[in-house]
Amino acid sequence: MANLCKLHGWKVRETPRRVFDAELFSNELDILDIRWHELSPYVSEFVLLESNSTFTGLKKDLHFKENRQHFEFAESRLTYGMVGGRFVKGENPFVEESYQRVALDLLIKIAGITDDDLLIMSDVDEIPSGHTINHLRWCDDTPEVLHLQLRNYLYSFQFLLDDKSWRASIHRYRAGKTRYAHFRQTDDLLADSGWHCSFCFRYINDFVFKMQAYSHVDRIKFKYFLNPKRIQHVICQGADLFDMLPEEYTFQEIIAKLGPIPSTFSAVHLPAYLLEKVD
Repeated sequence: MANLCKLHGWKVRETPRRVFDAELFSNELDILDIRWHELSPYVSEFVLLESNSTFTGLKKDLHFKENRQHFEFAESRLTYGMVGGRFVKGENPFVEESYQRVALDLLIKIAGITDDDLLIMSDVDEIPSGHTINHLRWCDDTPEVLHLQLRNYLYSFQFLLDDKSWRASIHRYRAGKTRYAHFRQTDDLLADSGWHCSFCFRYINDFVFKMQAYSHVDRIKFKYFLNPKRIQHVICQGADLFDMLPEEYTFQEIIAKLGPIPSTFSAVHLPAYLLEKVD
């Protein structure tokens, strides 16, 4: 580990920092299972908050609470919380999302985090690799805030989109200063740090739910976008659920990404639990 820290210009610690993994949870049970098994050897406390409301104000079940027994391996290190939805009709979904993130800040404190502990801030489907987290917990002089570059996958680990996911971050916690956020907070970025598997679900009804539940609900331009047969076809083709152009900043990049995502059959550098449970 000393050599790895040295390669980044950091010093090795005598003991590793504690690591807190905190996230808002909706219905991503399979991805959460992969995430927690990947991080379990290195995380001191898992912090999970769920609500009976989606960001768009729809009533939802408490999926984690109903399936909590499946995650018994993490129970002794779990701080779980539930926040009631506000159900404000017509409100911008990002307002409800911000409200839930503030509640998560409080839950993180309840979990017992202290100054200089590491705090992972990322959506459930933004999964840092265990290697990355183990590396950072053993190194001193790391940036106080560090974004994690993740490989972008869509629908499953069959469709590798690019390596441009950057919103996930890890923080050296500072009481009164650190706030849970999901936007750009620094220019520091650690390359190839894990995986972002967006819209990675087992069942079609979970796709329909997320399309209606997350903050970009405005992307549903027509009702037929939610048709299960259409969704199944789009997924199998590696096309876009919302018939959108690629989100890029130059015409050259947009043109390069037009059309379905090519399939990949490589199992190199994927979450370990995914490979163990491949059947």
